[in-house]
Amino acid sequence: MRELRLGLRENLGQFALLVVLNAFVGAMVGLERTVLPLLGEQEFGLASKTAITSFIVSFGVTKAVLNLVAARVSDRIGRKPVLVTGWLFALPVPFLLIYAPAWWWIDLANVLLGVNQAMAWSMTVIMKIDLVGPRRRGLALGLNEFAGYFAVGVTSWATGYIAAHSALRPQPFYLGIGIAVVGLLLSLLFVRETRAHAHLEAASAQPGGAGPRPSLGHVFFVTSVGNVSLFAACQAGLVNNLNDGMSWGIYPLFFAAYGLGVESIGVIKAVYPSVWGLLQVATGPLSDRWGRKGLIAEGMVVQAAGIWLTVLVPSYPAWLLGAVLQGLGTAMVYPTLLAAIADHTHPTWRATSLGVYRFWRDLGYAVGALLAGIVADLVGLGAAIHLVAALTLLSGLVVAGAMGPGPARAIAARV
Repeated sequence: MRELRLGLRENLGQFALLVVLNAFVGAMVGLERTVLPLLGEQEFGLASKTAITSFIVSFGVTKAVLNLVAARVSDRIGRKPVLVTGWLFALPVPFLLIYAPAWWWIDLANVLLGVNQAMAWSMTVIMKIDLVGPRRRGLALGLNEFAGYFAVGVTSWATGYIAAHSALRPQPFYLGIGIAVVGLLLSLLFVRETRAHAHLEAASAQPGGAGPRPSLGHVFFVTSVGNVSLFAACQAGLVNNLNDGMSWGIYPLFFAAYGLGVESIGVIKAVYPSVWGLLQVATGPLSDRWGRKGLIAEGMVVQAAGIWLTVLVPSYPAWLLGAVLQGLGTAMVYPTLLAAIADHTHPTWRATSLGVYRFWRDLGYAVGALLAGIVADLVGLGAAIHLVAALTLLSGLVVAGAMGPGPARAIAARV
C-alpha cells in the first residue's frame, strides 16, 4: 500500500493525469462555443436572442446546482465515483447535437453537458487540491484551469474551421464522440481516489481531530454571505461567468451581424479561452506569492476593458485585442478565486465550500445568457455587451473594497 504524502512532486503522476483529463473536460465545452449560436439562428431559424441563448441557461443552471451536490457527495463517497459518473453523462451529448430535430434537443444536450462539467471539472479541481496540499494551491489550480480552457480554445477554433469547410453540423461535433469516450476510459482505468489526502491534510492541520463537519446549510451561508472575503469571491465568480455566458451566446451573433464569417469568428472565439488558459500557468503561482485580492480586482477591470473595446471598436483587429484582454483578465481571476476559497476553508469541508462557490460562479452562465438575451431583444446586441462590461467593472470594485488579503502571503512565506 502506497504511503500517502502531500505535494506536487510526491503525486506528480496522478496530478499530470488529472491535468490531461481536464483538457478533455474543457474540450467538451469548446464544441459549442463557435457553432451553436450560429446553428440556432441559421438552421433552426430562431430570431429571438433569448431563445438562442437558452442552451447556455440550461447548461449554467444544471452545472451550478450539480456543482453543489457533486462536491458534497464527493466528501461522502469519494472523488472518483463522481468523476466517472460525470463522463457517463457526456456520452450522449454529441449525438444529441448531431441529430437534434428541434432546439429543445439542444437544451437537453446542455443539461447533460452541465452535469458532465459539474461532476468532472469539479472533481479535477478538488482532486488536485487534495494532492498538493496548501503550499502549491495556486500553481495546481493554474495548471488545472490552463488545461481546461486552453482545450476550450483549441476546440472552438477547430469546430469553426470544420464548419467553414463543411457545414455547421454534423461534422464539427464528431470530435465530441472521441473526447467523451477517452475521458471516460482515463477516469475509469487510471485515476486514483484522493479523498484520503484531504483527510491527511486535515489531520496535520488539526492533530486533535477535525471535529464535527458543518452542515451543508451552514457551509452555504458562510461561503455565500457569512464571510465577507468569501462573499466577494462568490460575486466575482458569478460576474466572471456572467460575462463569459454573454460572450458565448452573443459574440458570434454580434460578429456575424458585421458580416464576419464562421472561420474568423472561430479564431476570435479561440483567442479568448486560449489566452485565459495559457496565462493561468503564471497567474496561479503568482497568487501564491502576491496574494489573491489584487489579481482578482485588477483582473475584473481588465475583462471590462476588453468587453468595452469589443463593442466600441467594430473591427476585426479590435475584436482580437478585446479577446486577448478578456482572456488576460479572466486568467488573473479564475484560478485565484478558487485558491482564495480554499485559503479560507478547512480541509474537511473545503470541497463543499468550493461547491458552493462553483454554484454561484456557474449560475453566472445562466444569468449572463438570459440577461444578455433579453437586453439584446429589447435594445440591441451592443447594449447587452455594454451592460455586461459595466457589471464586470462594478464586481472588481466590490472585490477591491470587501476582500481581505487572506492567508496566501503566510502560505507563500513557508514555501
